[in-house]
Amino acid sequence: MNYSEEIKRLKKEKNAVILAHYYQEAEIQDIADYLGDSLNLAKIAIESNADIIVFCGVHFMAETAKILNPRKKVLLPVMKSGCLMADMITPAALKRYKEEHPNTKIITYVNSPASVKALSDCICTSTNALKIINHYLDQGESILYCPDQNLGKYAMKLGGKNFDVWEGCCPIHHHLDPKKIIELKEKYPAAKVLVHPECQESIVKLADYAGSTKQLLDYAIQSEASIFIIATEKGVIHAMEQACPNKTFILASPSLSCRDMKYTTLKDVYEVLNHETNEIFVDDTIAVNAKKALDEMFRLS
Repeated sequence: MNYSEEIKRLKKEKNAVILAHYYQEAEIQDIADYLGDSLNLAKIAIESNADIIVFCGVHFMAETAKILNPRKKVLLPVMKSGCLMADMITPAALKRYKEEHPNTKIITYVNSPASVKALSDCICTSTNALKIINHYLDQGESILYCPDQNLGKYAMKLGGKNFDVWEGCCPIHHHLDPKKIIELKEKYPAAKVLVHPECQESIVKLADYAGSTKQLLDYAIQSEASIFIIATEKGVIHAMEQACPNKTFILASPSLSCRDMKYTTLKDVYEVLNHETNEIFVDDTIAVNAKKALDEMFRLS
């Protein structure tokens, strides 16, 4: 079976749209109607006129799409596609923190469960985190940034202000060894180092540019450099190579691969669209409260 052709047929027949994150396998990126990072895909989900959204990503992304599109059918090709960072915070733990810090605003990274978003004042992505954090700090608010400690610490360093950060992380970014970057910089002295701020400070310090997945892609496109060392999940390199076929992209380490993002296959997309299985549901109360925090993100960004 030619899964790509069958997927195209089913999309038209069912008025469906396929959204894919940059960290998906190349074959999934290639059949997506829209490719992006968390912020861009969230916006596209709102604007889409499709009846069915097939979200090629991980569970929290499909949840977010459902919260923003409660009347649409949202399907996740592989239900076990989770997020290790999202698993590092629970609503029970966040409730305890809120009880102990009743005047602290909760700024929550989109990489989190819907139940945690529902307890938050504002959501953010790596694209708009600095802007949103600075907004609350400029208002004189105390804040908790959760669950990614590294992006929070990065924001603290840039803004020169302290705030609470959750001790969560993306293990794939967090455990990258700076020696890998140093060795590659020595081997390719003309290369620009592009880093995601989910990495630790020791990695970010080595970067020519740090930013969200989309920001890294845009930098690569706009830069006059011809060779880049990429310190984020390897899936984005496919999009970079598609956009810049005459440039060279070197993955900083083979460890920069998210297992959960790589589960999805063309067969999975075909099956879920054909049978309309793996539908995502979010509790109504959780969805209402989580949407308030997401709407605040869109208002501020």
